[in-house]
Amino acid sequence: MGFVFGSRSSKEEKAAAADKVSADLSQPRDPQAPKGRPTPKRAVAQSQRKAVVASTGNRKEDAKRARERRRTEMAKQREALANGDERYLPTRDKGPVRRFVRDYVDSRYSVAEMFLPLAVIILVLSMVRQPSIQTIALTLWLVVIVLILLDSIGLWFRLRKALVTRFPDEPRRGAIAYGLMRTLQMRRLRLPKPQVKRGERP
Repeated sequence: MGFVFGSRSSKEEKAAAADKVSADLSQPRDPQAPKGRPTPKRAVAQSQRKAVVASTGNRKEDAKRARERRRTEMAKQREALANGDERYLPTRDKGPVRRFVRDYVDSRYSVAEMFLPLAVIILVLSMVRQPSIQTIALTLWLVVIVLILLDSIGLWFRLRKALVTRFPDEPRRGAIAYGLMRTLQMRRLRLPKPQVKRGERP
């Protein structure tokens, strides 16, 4: 009799442990939180738990539900990239530090954001079979590269100082690189969409 109760108790403990692991895995770690310490907001955690659908025992039905859940999550993510809703942004874009970096970059002009259109112009000029035009194209190319490097270095120092001042106790790893990569995109093509105007300091 004791063996039966012991087996039942063991099974219940294993089931409880499995439920705990599943709940932990369903909550993505906040990129600004220390490693191994997920700190999602309560409402977000609750919505994520509700999104987990129990298995029906039918593989086709489970796969269908999983596809529908993924489509819903992707739709919410696309909407969040357009309106900046923190709840559904990709993990790399979440958190106050990343939001500040985006606003800081979007509030200013940068040489790097004009890289693609300038590169097209320079490419067209380089295709003209005249030595003088090709020399101009090469010179423009070098000037653009130097300007981008100088602008990026300046942004690196200014953004680093702003982050240290604004978020002295927050993890800032990768934030500056995140901002520099954003400058390489034309403003109207950036995702998440800019939430501040030019000259509007965050």
